[in-house]
Amino acid sequence: MPDTLGNWRKLCALLYYSRCVSMIMKAIRIGLGNLIVAGDLISRPSPLKRSAHAQSAVNEAAKQLALYQFKACPFCVKVRRSLHKLNVPVALHDAKNNEQDRQTLLEQGGRVKVPCLRIEEESQTIWMYESKAIIAYLEQRFATV
Repeated sequence: MPDTLGNWRKLCALLYYSRCVSMIMKAIRIGLGNLIVAGDLISRPSPLKRSAHAQSAVNEAAKQLALYQFKACPFCVKVRRSLHKLNVPVALHDAKNNEQDRQTLLEQGGRVKVPCLRIEEESQTIWMYESKAIIAYLEQRFATV
C-alpha cells in the first residue's frame, strides 16, 4: 500500500518551500526596484537649457507624446533620464499599477511591454518600443531644438 500520507506531507513541504522562495524573490525585486529609482533621483543629469521660445516649442511638441512605463523598470528609468536631460515634459502612464493605462497599452499598442512611447503625428499613432529606439528618437527630435 502506497504511503499517501508521506506523499501528501512531501507535497505540502514542497508547496511551502516554493511559496517562501517566491516571497523572497518578490522582496528582492521590490528592494532592487526601489534602489534603481533612488539611484536615478540622486544621479539625475541636469536638464538642457533652452531659450523660453525654444522650450515653449518643445513643450508643445511633447503634448503629442506619452510614455507607458513601470516605475522601477531599469529600461524605463533610462528613458525617463533621457527625457529629463533633454527637458521634454512627456506625460507618464503607469502600465503596472494603473489598469486603464495597462489596458490602453494592450489594446492600442498591441502588447504590454515597457517602455513604450506613444507618438501622435499627422493623425497617425505610432507605438515605439525598446529604450534604445525611444532615446534615439528623442535625441534626434529634441537635442537641437
